[in-house]
Amino acid sequence: MRDISLHVLDIVNNSLEAEAALVEISVEEDTVNNVLRVRIKDDGRGMDRETAKKAADPFYTSRKTRKVGLGLPLLKASCERCGGYFSIKSEPGKGTEIDASFQYDNIDRPPIGDMPETVFSLVILNPSIDFVYSHSYNGQVFTMDTRELKKILKGLPLNTPEVAGWLNGYLKEGISNIMSMP
Repeated sequence: MRDISLHVLDIVNNSLEAEAALVEISVEEDTVNNVLRVRIKDDGRGMDRETAKKAADPFYTSRKTRKVGLGLPLLKASCERCGGYFSIKSEPGKGTEIDASFQYDNIDRPPIGDMPETVFSLVILNPSIDFVYSHSYNGQVFTMDTRELKKILKGLPLNTPEVAGWLNGYLKEGISNIMSMP
């Protein structure tokens, strides 16, 4: 995949297929310690230990429509190629957590991509799902939690055009602000 945001999109789609009601996405950029870390946690069906081990194998998929699953294997290979690590923790009935790290300045590390647009798309296209998105850059943190937004909006859907326009700007501004802080 061209960038990390596309990996996130792929993994979150797995979460949605596993009937998650809450998906937490965390991106940590730490240039001081030379680490980029991405975590995605869901409360979906989860997997048993054997299935979780197989999930990073490109020739394993639980889907019936194809015989290979490349999303997690590609992410794992990218992490390992960039001096990082990859792990899957999962438990049936409790969900799954993917943890991926990269050496920040590694020449082979894919760019982060457009995380605000990726998160925006996930929220707008899945209004019944709750998302928590946290992005930190050298200790400065931006967080967006759709549960809080839904309380403030008192039933107004997040994919209403006026709300969607505001949300898109909010995500972009939030990330821009943490990147520009000293």
